[in-house]
Amino acid sequence: QVQLVESGGGLVQAGGSLRLSCAASGHPFTTYPMGWFRQSSGKEREFVAAINWNGGNTLIGDSVKGRFAISRDGAKNTVYLQMNNLKPEDTAVYYCGQGYGSTWSDYRYWGQGTQVTVSS
Repeated sequence: QVQLVESGGGLVQAGGSLRLSCAASGHPFTTYPMGWFRQSSGKEREFVAAINWNGGNTLIGDSVKGRFAISRDGAKNTVYLQMNNLKPEDTAVYYCGQGYGSTWSDYRYWGQGTQVTVSS
């Protein structure tokens, strides 16, 4: 059974940074691509970033390009989302999923999400 657990969310001031983590278990992590989406109240889910199985290719959403980066550590079965220069509009629940692409249907398993709140 695949399990994804996000952590690292919290409250941060605009301009600050956070690093989210997503720990995976139940599947051979090093062979699967992973990604992050986010959803804020009243809005549709938004693609944030994705990384292929070995970290050699990444996709970054337009709204976070130049500020966010995705990486993975196979030894720790963990994928990370480094978020810099955060803005109030980045406030959302962030979800990690197993898959690769910019649409929700590209992903098969999801974590429970972690809240990120950016104050102005």
